Amino acid sequence: MGILEGKVIIVTGSARGMGSAEALDAAENGAEVIVTDILDERGNETAVEIGATYRSLDVTSKENWSEVVSSVLDEHGRIDGLVNNAGIYTSQDIFSGSTDTFQKIIEVNQFGTYLGMAAVTPIMSRQGSGSIVNISSVAGMRAQANIAYMASKWAVRGMTKGVAKTLASSGVRCNSVHPGAVETDILFSLEEEAVTDLISTIPMGRSGEPAEVAEVVTFLLSDSASYITGAEIVVDGGMII
Repeated sequence: MGILEGKVIIVTGSARGMGSAEALDAAENGAEVIVTDILDERGNETAVEIGATYRSLDVTSKENWSEVVSSVLDEHGRIDGLVNNAGIYTSQDIFSGSTDTFQKIIEVNQFGTYLGMAAVTPIMSRQGSGSIVNISSVAGMRAQANIAYMASKWAVRGMTKGVAKTLASSGVRCNSVHPGAVETDILFSLEEEAVTDLISTIPMGRSGEPAEVAEVVTFLLSDSASYITGAEIVVDGGMII
């Protein structure tokens, strides 16, 4: 029996990459997983592969969130966990990018996370239990030149603490996870020299695997983390020590 046995977990942006690893680990630990994404074909494939359910979800749409949450409640009667994993990335330097790009990053990474929490917390509060895991980044822990992405991830960190403090007495926990150089599309999109330079700054001397982040997420979703809320868990091989 896995540590998420019987729990109903929604994972956003889980058609591929780190999100799919998080969905897989939750399913392998006994959860009923709802894979959500805007990549419908890939998302359906991922759901079939891990024995989960797929729902199309644009995290920036309040109406879409309501539809997905309602469908999950109709099918399962409860929501025990939410992983706000969906996000987009830009490497634009401070003031060098377009305002449209900045706004889009904030819309998906920050506002999308907010909408997800707003959609599930009333349900979790009524249940008297629930765990939200927000995927931030090491960019939410220190200053970086990619200002839009950094700002969105600092915002996720701050919102996490606010929700954790506000809802702690309701039995709802909220924590943030801050991955470093993990082997996802974001890392693979960088030039080889840039990746080499980045890894050279990591004390462990290597990049991380999505499964290593997923295991942390599963722990925070589980009752094993019952006294942990408002925490910032950094998964970066020592990058920001």
